[in-house]
Amino acid sequence: MKKRDFLKAATASGLMSIVPESVRVGAWAAGSDAPEKKEVKIGFIPLTDCSSVVMAAVMEFDKKYGIKIVPSKEASWAAVRDKLVNGELDAAHVLYGLIYGVQMGVGGPKKDMNILMNLNHNGQAFTLSRKLYDKGVTDGSSLSNLIKKEKGEYTFAQTFPTGTHAMWIYYWLAAHGIHPFNDVKAIVVPPPQMVANMRVGNMDGFCVGEPWNYRAIVDKIGFTANTTQDLWKDHPEKTLGCTAEFTEKYPNTARAMTAAIIDAGRWIDSSISNRQKTAEVVSDKSYVNADKEIITARMLGRYDNGIGKVWDDKDHMKFYNDGYVTFPFLSDGMWFMTQHRRWGLLKEDPDYLAVAKKVNRIDIYKDAAAMTKTPLPKDAMRTARLMDGVVWDGRDAKKYASSFKLKVA
Repeated sequence: MKKRDFLKAATASGLMSIVPESVRVGAWAAGSDAPEKKEVKIGFIPLTDCSSVVMAAVMEFDKKYGIKIVPSKEASWAAVRDKLVNGELDAAHVLYGLIYGVQMGVGGPKKDMNILMNLNHNGQAFTLSRKLYDKGVTDGSSLSNLIKKEKGEYTFAQTFPTGTHAMWIYYWLAAHGIHPFNDVKAIVVPPPQMVANMRVGNMDGFCVGEPWNYRAIVDKIGFTANTTQDLWKDHPEKTLGCTAEFTEKYPNTARAMTAAIIDAGRWIDSSISNRQKTAEVVSDKSYVNADKEIITARMLGRYDNGIGKVWDDKDHMKFYNDGYVTFPFLSDGMWFMTQHRRWGLLKEDPDYLAVAKKVNRIDIYKDAAAMTKTPLPKDAMRTARLMDGVVWDGRDAKKYASSFKLKVA
C-alpha cells in the first residue's frame, strides 16, 4: 500500500470505524482505565532503532499516559528473549522474527507472545569485508561470482536465528543465487560485537542495524553492499514485544506504553533537529555507546558505502512517518513465518493468518492510535515487491513460502 493511500485511510472508515466512540474522543487519555502497572522495564539492544523507546523515557512522553518507562540495556537478543519469557522484562525493543520464533517454539522456549506496535522501518544493511572488496566484490552479484570461482569457507553473521537480520541476509544471499546454508556458513553475533569480529577475520559479511554498518566503514574494515531498504522498501524491523501473559494482566499498561512510544516516534520524525537530538542522546554509553556523528549520518539518510558512493536516501530509518511505521500489519508477521518455513525452522505450514492475528495486537494498537491521534490504515495487510521482483501480499502464504527456488527442502 502506498503511503498516500495510507493517509487517505485516516478517516472514519475502515479500521477506524470499529474503534468505539469513547476511545476516539480520547477517554483513556483523559484518565479512565488507568495503567495497572506504573513502572515498566523495557529491554533494548544498542542499536539506533531503539531510539523511540529511549526517547519515550528521556523526553517523558510516558508521563502523559501515567507510566514510567525504564529502558534496560541488554547484551544479546537471546538475553532479551529469556528475560521477556521469564518476566524480568515487561516488554522490549525486539526483532520481529524473534517474537514469532518464540510463539512458534522455534527460537527457544515456546510461549505465547504479543507485538504491540512496529518500532521502525528500514535502516539495516549488508556489510561485506574489505578483504572481499580487494578480490573485486562490490555487490551481491560479484560476491556470487567469487564464491562460484574461488572455493573456500565464506562466513556471514546475523544477530538471532529467527530474527530480522537472519531473514534479510538469507533472502539477500538467495536473491543472488547463494544458498545461505549450502554455499556459505551462517553464524550468530550480537550487534555491538559485529565490527570487532569482522576486524579479526571471523566473518566475510554481516547484516545488522545501525550504527554498526557505518562504524565498519569508518573503521575501514567493511563496506555497504546494500541497505535493507534496497531489499524491501519500508520493511518491518523492530517491534515493541511482550508476552501475551503481560498483555492479559496489564492491558491498560500495554496501551499506555504503546501510546508513549508512538508519540516518541512521531517526535523523532518531525524534524532534522529532533533526529540530531535523538542521535546525541542515544550515543551515550548508557544506550548505544557509539560516536554521535556515526549515528547521526544514517539517521539523517546521509549514506556513504565506503567504496566511493555517497547518496541521500529518502528511505532511511523511520520511526513514525505519518503513523505508517507503527501499525503492526498482519502481513508483516506472516512474512517472517513464511521465511521460517522456507529455511526449515518451521517444519510445516502454520495457519499464517490465525497466528498473526493472535500475536499482533491490533486491538491494543488501535486504542493507542486513538489516544495519540495516529491515523489507521484501511487494511491490516500490505503488499511489497522485494529485491528479486517477487511480490508479497499475504493472500497465499503457504504457496509463497514454497515458491522459492533456494530453500531448505
